[in-house]
This record gives sequence, C-alpha cells and structure tokens, in this order.
Amino acid sequence: MIRMENVEKAFGSNRVLQGMSLEIPKGTSMVIIGGSGTGKSVALKCILGLIQPDSGKILVDGKDAASGDRDAFLARFGMLFQGGALFDSLPVWQNVAFRLLRGSLKRPISEAREIAIDKLRRVGLKPAVADLFPAELSGGMQKRVGLARAIAAEPEIIFFDEPTTGLDPIMSGVINDLIREIVVEMGATAMTITHDMTSVRAIADNVAMLHDGVIKWTGPVARMDTSGDPYLDQFIHGRAEGPIEAVR
Repeated sequence: MIRMENVEKAFGSNRVLQGMSLEIPKGTSMVIIGGSGTGKSVALKCILGLIQPDSGKILVDGKDAASGDRDAFLARFGMLFQGGALFDSLPVWQNVAFRLLRGSLKRPISEAREIAIDKLRRVGLKPAVADLFPAELSGGMQKRVGLARAIAAEPEIIFFDEPTTGLDPIMSGVINDLIREIVVEMGATAMTITHDMTSVRAIADNVAMLHDGVIKWTGPVARMDTSGDPYLDQFIHGRAEGPIEAVR
C-alpha cells in the first residue's frame, strides 16, 4: 500500500532522511521505531505530502503520492495525533465528525452526529460524552476521542503518532488493544510511530528500525528479538552502549 524508495530530505545542513526505503503491505500494521530526531515524523509528513522530499519516490497504492487530486488522496487517510490535537472550542461529537462536516466527505449534520456517536461507542465511550468538551475529559478519554476521529471516515490507511504518550500503563494497554482490534476489523493499513516497546509488541505485524535517516532493519515483529541487528537490539533493550550514541 505504501512504498518509499530512497527518499531523502534535508533541512539546511541537517540531513534527516538519507535514502529511506520501506514497504508497507496492504492491510498490515507497520511500526517505525527509532530515537528522537531520527526522521520518523518527517517520513510520515512526506507520505502525506505535508513535506516535499528532496529526492526519491513515494507510492501509495501504486501511484505517486505527489500527483493527482489532493483532497481525494488525503481522504484515504486517518490520523491519531500525538497530543490528541482536539479542538477545544468544539464538542466531542464535532471533533469526531470534523471531516464529515466539511469538504468532499461532507454529510448532513444529523448523519455526521450519528456516525460520531457510533465511533465513540466503538472506542468504549458512552453517547453522553458526545456533547462534552475536550477539557472535560481525562487524558485517556481524549485519546479515545482522537482514535474515534481517526476512524470516523472509514479510511484505508491510518497513521498513529505516539498513541500512548502521556498515558498510564493500564490506559496504554487499553489504547493498544483498541488500535489493534480496529485496524484488523477495518482491514486498514496502519503505520505507527512510537518509542513504547509494549505498543510495538501489541500493535505491529512488522517493525522497521530507523536510524540516521535510513532503515537499519525491517521484518516481522516475531523476529525482532532475534534479529541480530545491533541497532535494533540496543534500542529494544534500552542499552546505553552500542552503535547508537546516547546524548549526554
């Protein structure tokens, strides 16, 4: 579904992506791991077209991601943002139905609200939550609302940016389970960025280790612990010593 071929991106003298190549098969869940500043978020933004790569090619479903109708292209994606990114001034249901209330996916207000409430139920929230505002919700509930919004338009591809950041271990487990269940139910292609190894094991079909702007290792999550790759091994075990230099 997604193919990156030798993608490079620099910001001035800072070369972030230095020939990143990666394949994400349709209907699978790929988790990209790596230290802060290694280019994970830049890769995601390049796929979405929010950042233009300097060179290389990005294909989505076999077509150049940089060409064609932008609205139709973006309509294929859902996104769960790291900080929730809910609109404080909108009630929960309007946050969930945001894309269904405008643009090419616009639905009648009553239908959009009904879909929003259905998606809230899917992530374990009661209909009464629909008319609350984000500030009235706990962090875990806000994350669930963000997940409901990500799936509201039934996207083919869903991106999850650090889905468990700021959550306690129990709520992190709940969110991980929800993500896994929903991705499987929808048959969606998923790409997750995370530092949380518990999330990796719960969500991933496949894992990719990004370091210095290139993929050092990629393969099934079941092979992660026996990969033999020194970068991956150091990262998943949190060792200070190894080829990845710890910033002191």
